[in-house]
Amino acid sequence: MLQSVFDTTVFATTFTTLLVIQDPLGAIPIFLSLTSRQTPPERAASARQATVVSFAVIVLFAVFGRYILKFLGISVPSLQVAGGLLLLLVALELLTDKVDESPDPEAVTANAALVPLGTPLLAGPGAIVAAMVAVDTTGGGVAGWVSVTAAIVGTHIAIWASLRFSLGLNRVLGTSGIRILTRVMGLLLAAIAVQIMADGVFAFLESRL
Repeated sequence: MLQSVFDTTVFATTFTTLLVIQDPLGAIPIFLSLTSRQTPPERAASARQATVVSFAVIVLFAVFGRYILKFLGISVPSLQVAGGLLLLLVALELLTDKVDESPDPEAVTANAALVPLGTPLLAGPGAIVAAMVAVDTTGGGVAGWVSVTAAIVGTHIAIWASLRFSLGLNRVLGTSGIRILTRVMGLLLAAIAVQIMADGVFAFLESRL
């Protein structure tokens, strides 16, 4: 009876894939750096807003992604290249300390939860494509949709918890520790961004051959 409305295999596969790609623990140093000028309540609100934005983007593309890309004439590889470029710009800002030197703290407070935290950092091309592929592999059945939706919800609960309680991590590590982690994450993000763009370029070339 349960298998008719919930597929544990699809749930486990989708949840694990999204969790690894979105990497909520890896996003903590970047989140703390981008919200360093915010008060604790503002940072908690940013954690909630970033999670909501990421969830909305993932669900939107899971449901309508193929139709949106087809309507606009955009291929998935093109999305990968564009998202990778945006992520690379974020990584460069973290590596060059541009985020810490923002001349407009109010702009950071208002926008960091939307861009780049919610997207493309959390809801990036990898997570979007993974959600779209997961939906495609279910065959459109009720059990598949329920399982994929539950996996997306579970992933974003983990994301919210990681960002929300990053305040404790900030107190434990201090400014110097967070700065070091931010630089390391910036380097790793740059490598991930280049890989995403490379995969997108090769996929694009293969589709044209």
